[in-house]
Amino acid sequence: MKNKLHGLYVITDDKLTPMDTLFASVELALIGGAKIIQYRDKNSDDKIIANISLKLQRLCSKYNALFILNDRVDIAVKLNLDGLHIGKDDYDDLGKIREKFKGILGISCYGNLDSAIKAQKLGADYVAFGACFSSLTKLNAPTINLNIIKEAKEILDIPVCVIGGINRDNISTLKKYNPDMAAIVSDIWNSDDIKERAKFFSDILK
Repeated sequence: MKNKLHGLYVITDDKLTPMDTLFASVELALIGGAKIIQYRDKNSDDKIIANISLKLQRLCSKYNALFILNDRVDIAVKLNLDGLHIGKDDYDDLGKIREKFKGILGISCYGNLDSAIKAQKLGADYVAFGACFSSLTKLNAPTINLNIIKEAKEILDIPVCVIGGINRDNISTLKKYNPDMAAIVSDIWNSDDIKERAKFFSDILK
């Protein structure tokens, strides 16, 4: 699984990938070259999230991609999912989560390199830094100094993901810092051609 932590990392969105188009949209992104799909759902109940997670994981497996569930530790553990991504609310429990969850574990470190170093020690498989640019999906997220990406790559032994406001116009700027993964939301799902947009990012990130 860890060898899949590279390339285009696409994250679903409650508004941009509603239930009625979710699977079709995700499959187009996978056909276009997405290597990782994160399912982010803040509103649905446990049963729905669990059901969708299993279906998305099967879909990702079909394309040799990695499936990651956002935040829902209990569901990820119960279903033995491929991957789990947690944020600052679960940061203090990272060690306990690592003991319970055996799949790929990622954590958001925002702009804090010390947090990333600690996360690596506690068993995280990758860390994410952001927002790199102003984000349409998280309007109040503070932007980071991009040099932290370079520092993280020099210090850490685990893969580094970048996130936040990444689009066609600024991806080349990030490419200079050599992140292992770039997580994209709006610029994928807002496209009239999801497959081609995913291919564009996937080719750049190879």
